Amino acid sequence: MTGGAHLRKTAAASLAVGLCAALAACGPGGDDGGSGKDGGGRPKLSVSGAYLPQPSMDDMAAGFLTVRNTGGADRLTSVTTPLASDVTLHHTTDNRMKQVSSLDIPANGRLELAGGGDHLMLTKLTHRPKVGEKVEFTLHFATSDPIEIKVPVEPTTYRPKD
Repeated sequence: MTGGAHLRKTAAASLAVGLCAALAACGPGGDDGGSGKDGGGRPKLSVSGAYLPQPSMDDMAAGFLTVRNTGGADRLTSVTTPLASDVTLHHTTDNRMKQVSSLDIPANGRLELAGGGDHLMLTKLTHRPKVGEKVEFTLHFATSDPIEIKVPVEPTTYRPKD
């Protein structure tokens, strides 16, 4: 075999090995199930800063919290609580509130539910909660297991510290 033929054969073998490795990396069995879409593998969620301002009305309240995600993308699809027979998710854009079926939790990001922004709306309350009371919430997601939290009722004027 001549030197040129040997180099071509070695280069072809190297290319084949490289292509096989690249295809294996893109195949099923990776952290994201092979989809390659979320860029962060499985979602890894935690909840912080949750609170419920004491409602000024007997039948309606708003809820706020932050979902942190150190993994792949997910979506908050619903929230349940014994305090209300109905909890809806609301997205706010340009001071306009719209009920939505889910809220995105970006990969390696967070979903913030805050006054003046996206939030939970609780209706048909079983009772009007008092300041200091803790309310159980269960957060449901498209991919992740549900997360149960106890949410403190704060004064109506409460604003969390940044």
